[in-house]
Amino acid sequence: MPRILGREPALWLTLVAVLVKLGSAFGLHVSTDQQALINAAAAALVGLVVALIVGDGRGAAVLGLVQAALALAVGYGLHWTADQQAVALSAVAAAVAMWTRTQVTAPVPAARQLPPIPAVRE
Repeated sequence: MPRILGREPALWLTLVAVLVKLGSAFGLHVSTDQQALINAAAAALVGLVVALIVGDGRGAAVLGLVQAALALAVGYGLHWTADQQAVALSAVAAAVAMWTRTQVTAPVPAARQLPPIPAVRE
């Protein structure tokens, strides 16, 4: 795990949440909804970092991060319809699926090549 996270990624997420609350208490104009979105995006980012380091669940972590980032952007004024958001997330999911396909090996061998079928004579 990166040295910055050490062995306590949850502790760092708590620090982010407390800093957001502290900032909003002392002049940072952030609503409670925006605080929740910031915390969700931070959690998704840390989840992605942990998944990249551990090696499992990378695709799911990427999708979670993009979804959290999109929610954060909408919370801060991105004016996308639900359809636009769904299309954007679908595009990301397709890209992740294409990448995942290059990383996965089937547990069974490919079917053997069959000999060509002889031509039918009349």
